[in-house]
Amino acid sequence: MEYFGEEALGLVETRGMVPAIEAADVMCKTADVILVSYENVGSGLVTVMVKGDVAAVRNAVEKGAAAAAAIGDLTAAHVMPRPVSRVGKIVSRHDIDE
Repeated sequence: MEYFGEEALGLVETRGMVPAIEAADVMCKTADVILVSYENVGSGLVTVMVKGDVAAVRNAVEKGAAAAAAIGDLTAAHVMPRPVSRVGKIVSRHDIDE
């Protein structure tokens, strides 16, 4: 099975854009992670995705989720260490740089 490399994928989901932007800002300032994308899921839900090494992503998601919860509604936060390549392909379809 092929993996997303040695990187982890971190996701923070909020209700509304403002806490999502706060989470993204804190995640990028807290740890050496790359902001991959954000996605308006629907019903006001916004998911922010970051990638990097597992420890950095865990730290970033923890701090970003706390920051989002402090100013709005946090609905989910999750870290996926070394996701399979098919997950990586889904994520890259929403890449900010493309």
